[in-house]
Amino acid sequence: MGAAMRRIHVGNALSAFGLGFTVPYLYVYVAQVRGLGAMTAGFVLAVFAVAALIVLPFAGRAIVRRGPLPVLLTALVLAAIGAMSLGLAGNGPAVLAAAALLGAGQAVMQPALATMIVDCSVAETRSRAFATQFFLQNLGLGVGGLIGGHLVDTTRVSSFTLLFAIEAAMFLLLAGVMATVRMPHAPRIGDAPASSAKGSWRQLLGNRAMVQLSVLGFVLFFACYGQFESGLSAYGVEAAGISTSALGTALAANTLMIVVAQFAVLKFVERSRRSRVIAGVGLIWAVAWVTAGYAGLGHGSREMATAAFVSTYALFGLGEAMLSPTVAPLVADLAPTGMAGQYNSAFALVKQLALAVGPAVGGPLAASLPAPYIVTFLLFSLSISVLAIRLGKRLTVAQDQPWLAARSRVVARGGAPAESVSA
Repeated sequence: MGAAMRRIHVGNALSAFGLGFTVPYLYVYVAQVRGLGAMTAGFVLAVFAVAALIVLPFAGRAIVRRGPLPVLLTALVLAAIGAMSLGLAGNGPAVLAAAALLGAGQAVMQPALATMIVDCSVAETRSRAFATQFFLQNLGLGVGGLIGGHLVDTTRVSSFTLLFAIEAAMFLLLAGVMATVRMPHAPRIGDAPASSAKGSWRQLLGNRAMVQLSVLGFVLFFACYGQFESGLSAYGVEAAGISTSALGTALAANTLMIVVAQFAVLKFVERSRRSRVIAGVGLIWAVAWVTAGYAGLGHGSREMATAAFVSTYALFGLGEAMLSPTVAPLVADLAPTGMAGQYNSAFALVKQLALAVGPAVGGPLAASLPAPYIVTFLLFSLSISVLAIRLGKRLTVAQDQPWLAARSRVVARGGAPAESVSA
């Protein structure tokens, strides 16, 4: 990795570390510590999603025109102000306003950092770069959550103020690190041909492969990430009788699987068709939902149900480790020259929509109708495989098998295949 990429990865880890400090405790902080009630806490969580949906369409255009670094620095300052304000807010309107700032800043960070990774990598190294990003994000979230859990005290508001102050400091530290990054020159909308400058959303929607990938992405996030903290946890507690400590163990198993498996699966993923890898994830998650069904609907012991439920989260983690070096690089490779920021923001918007709809659908369904809940999301997982195979038919060799395209270019120039070179 070059110096710029190293700083970007440090930035990813710092931002995840800061988020891990506060995200698990946000509901408790608003509802109990500040005494604003469950309804206000629910509104705060909704504001995060709404803020993201509002700013992401504009973020993509700003990244294309100005570059990802200025947009990222602006987002970090907004997020730092929002985090500090949230730690000091004592009433409902102030909490909601602070949450809007923090949510908007967090939402813009993702496509800005992703575009920086695209600009600092080539097709052959992009999968590894995004795998490293995902690894560090999960490590940062896990470490941040662990340390934050030892700092908070629900009887002292000051402990939460300290928590949000640390998060704000992480964002400002990240801004300082990112300000030192020397980005390679990458085409922007002003450098691109006139036909590309007109593109924006109309051009993106005209890209059939990107539209199909966006639909696939919505199903991916809806059927997995959108269920972690709502539907699946509600199902585990209500149907499977899982204790809160076992639920924490399941979440830890998910993070541990990602950390352990990320680079173990990377070589396989890099040498496989991206569409087939995504289809394989759909099958793995289908097995995960069957395992969850056994945990809640089977007739085994409490220990067997707990083991099955923990295994469900671990299987989801394996699928996530396979997706991280696959989906994000594919979004970048589908983007025309100078439009990576627009495409990254559009995909982030799809993700936010899925994360907003997923809990709203999954939570009530899991609590009241556990068997239909499992069947529904089992079918969603199988549909991931179907959509991925269909997407593969629309991708070029360079988009679906970048390693094969790279080797072909080497041979065409009179060199040896990639394997011989590395040997």
